[in-house]
Amino acid sequence: MCISSNIKSLRSYLPDHVKLVVVSKTQAVESILTAYNAGQRIFGENKVQELIEKQPRLPSDIQWHMIGHLQTNKVKYIAPFISMIHSVDSLKLLNEINKEAGKNKRVIGILLEFYIASEESKFGLCMEEAREILTSAEYQNMSNVRICGVMGMASFVDDTSIVRSEFKTLKQYFDSLKIEFFSDKEYFTEISMGMSGDYKIAIEEGSTMVRIGTAIFGERNYL
Repeated sequence: MCISSNIKSLRSYLPDHVKLVVVSKTQAVESILTAYNAGQRIFGENKVQELIEKQPRLPSDIQWHMIGHLQTNKVKYIAPFISMIHSVDSLKLLNEINKEAGKNKRVIGILLEFYIASEESKFGLCMEEAREILTSAEYQNMSNVRICGVMGMASFVDDTSIVRSEFKTLKQYFDSLKIEFFSDKEYFTEISMGMSGDYKIAIEEGSTMVRIGTAIFGERNYL
């Protein structure tokens, strides 16, 4: 499978307003460099340990996105360099990111992760929880995080009507938050939804950021 040609093909399909996050989890540094040399600059990782091992070995202009579940005690390891954290699902985690970003004199972009799937999932906010975070005194006093949008994962099912409905829900959440809390914030623009199997539906439903790995690198070899 040709990584470069897969990226080129994807880019030709994606609308200009949709960012490609290449999911590089489990991929060797050499494969990531191939994607980098094809012009890709945004890469997504799921595990902190894997990310901090790869980051020093790769070009400094890569924008690293944390797309997996993030434990509060791991934030300090990625705070010096992470560009965006997609998986913020609690005020506790947001507080920790703000604290560690402050220590590094940075403002870190984050996305609020919502639970939209019909199947069981451990992570993700509902709208009520998101409103509690955004109206809290703690959040109001944060100056080192910037909420740039929302993220969600659809169910892994063959029924595309279910997937489409879940993406519609995430878009509705984004629209509601934009009106209620971010109407004057030009940076609140991102809807991170869509992966290798459903990104076309996600784009149709308003995605601005797709997270794609398998369609670029092929099936992963989990050791």
